[in-house]
Amino acid sequence: MSRIGKKPIEIPSGVTVDVKGNLVTVKGPKGEDSQQIAENIKVELKENELVLTTAHEIPTKEENQNHGLYRSLVNNMVVGVTEGYTKELQIEGTGYRASKQGKNLVMNLGFSHQVTMKDPEGIETEVKGDRNIIVKGINKQLVGEYAANIRNWRKPEPYKGKGIRYVDEHVRRKVGKTGK
Repeated sequence: MSRIGKKPIEIPSGVTVDVKGNLVTVKGPKGEDSQQIAENIKVELKENELVLTTAHEIPTKEENQNHGLYRSLVNNMVVGVTEGYTKELQIEGTGYRASKQGKNLVMNLGFSHQVTMKDPEGIETEVKGDRNIIVKGINKQLVGEYAANIRNWRKPEPYKGKGIRYVDEHVRRKVGKTGK
């Protein structure tokens, strides 16, 4: 059995979980999220806990993998609808800045044009100052993916450290050329 899959998921007060066949829907104060579960995993709702089990007594390798995976995905949904997820990005470089125009994130990143990104549904961006971007949402995957898409416009380069990086990311710096 999967070690992660064996752990029950505690459902906090104010959160409702609905299980219909293989579809798990979680509603909470921040919103609603749903996940389709593999057919070889059973979901049981016991009082204020959600328990995932494999279909067979001795699980196959695939069932074991799915057991831990879907337990993590459902737990992420419960955390998302109660607390939400955030990723912080920092812009480094002369003339590099970001601003918010309605639902659009507008960035000046050294190109001849501004980069405009529309916030996807369920994701909200916030700009602090003109150097910090905060991506918020209830779905952990979407928050991480959108933050990675923003970062891909200008990844941090190793010589001067210019670009977009995560706040907790360390950029290894290289020594430049030396003239003789």
